[in-house]
Amino acid sequence: MTAASRKPRLAVVSPFLDKRHGTERRAVEWVCRLADIFEIHVYSQDVKDLNLSRIFWHRIPKLPGPHLLNFLWWFAANHLWRAWDRSVRGLRQDILFSPGVNCFRADAVSVHIVFAEYMRKNKSDLSLARSPVWLWPRILHRRLYYNLLISLEHRVYTRRETALILIARRTGIELAKYYGRGEGCPVVYVGLDHAAFNPQRRTGMREEARRDLGIPGDRFVVLLVGNDWRNKGVPVLLEAISQLEDLPVDLLVVSQENQAPLPVAAYEKGIKDRVRVLPPRRDVEFYYAAADAYAGPSLEDTFAQPPAEAMACGLPVIVSAANGASEIITHRVDGLILDDPTNATALAEMIRELCQDGVLRSRLGERAAETARQYTWERNAREIDAIFQEILRRKAGAAQSLARER
Repeated sequence: MTAASRKPRLAVVSPFLDKRHGTERRAVEWVCRLADIFEIHVYSQDVKDLNLSRIFWHRIPKLPGPHLLNFLWWFAANHLWRAWDRSVRGLRQDILFSPGVNCFRADAVSVHIVFAEYMRKNKSDLSLARSPVWLWPRILHRRLYYNLLISLEHRVYTRRETALILIARRTGIELAKYYGRGEGCPVVYVGLDHAAFNPQRRTGMREEARRDLGIPGDRFVVLLVGNDWRNKGVPVLLEAISQLEDLPVDLLVVSQENQAPLPVAAYEKGIKDRVRVLPPRRDVEFYYAAADAYAGPSLEDTFAQPPAEAMACGLPVIVSAANGASEIITHRVDGLILDDPTNATALAEMIRELCQDGVLRSRLGERAAETARQYTWERNAREIDAIFQEILRRKAGAAQSLARER
């Protein structure tokens, strides 16, 4: 098959792909919808939730041991695997795409987080002086890993030939601040599975979900879904709940992160009986059905998926202005935006208002669902395809110019 007759070849480089993690979920949804347009080759250590009859998976072994060591191995190995395929097997990609800083010289990179900004905002959590000794090994590992990623960001994001795909406008500000990029970069807002996340499904599941979780009918449940719970704003959320002792408000935190510190923090606030930590489920809509409101007071979040999913389910949502999800929300129209993610009193007042004002709660939930309906994975696929087609046109034009010069 000649290059002219075959589909354009797209190489996707990611350590793993599945639908359980935000960045990887987006890549999976994009890839599966582009398989009719591109011949897709995935270079990854682990792949789930992808139809392997429609793509080519180039499996790269995983190195046992600390995450940092495996990432260093992964970064080198994916370059070696692709070089072998290119030089020995004749597999030359037309487009090299990476969700994040997984390789050098990518044609397109989707920017889901700017680690330079993330590390700045979470500096106190990475301080050895402010942490117990037993946490030092983990903190040192995180610091080394984040510094490595920042170094890679500088190499990858400053390369002008690489198209940067944003998932929120605010990311462009951070890219401009640290790497002189961001202006003119396309924004592809998150897609949603509206068959799973919709008001009718949430309403239908509500009674069963609350019964299974043992939630009495008179309790008002605030939900947060996500890992890295300090960055997601759990400490300020605990403080806000402690200020609502006169109301029947409970907090559910869904996370696969080490859960031990959170109950301790809740105990110190005097709200241990009002806070529960629950494991993730594939049908996360089960938790949205059990909740009355969603709160995501993130310190730093490019675009958290759960608030958008909660909106699609018709839940009233509170997000911080530091969360890229705030860009699809109009304050007091289809959600509430917390200007300062560290302001527990303001957050408590928002929760109080939602708890006590059923009319406001219903109106925000209905309009949130209307807003969320415009964001689909099919729309994402069209936007990503348009970006890739432009890259192909640009590369074809460059090749023609080079041929004329010769």
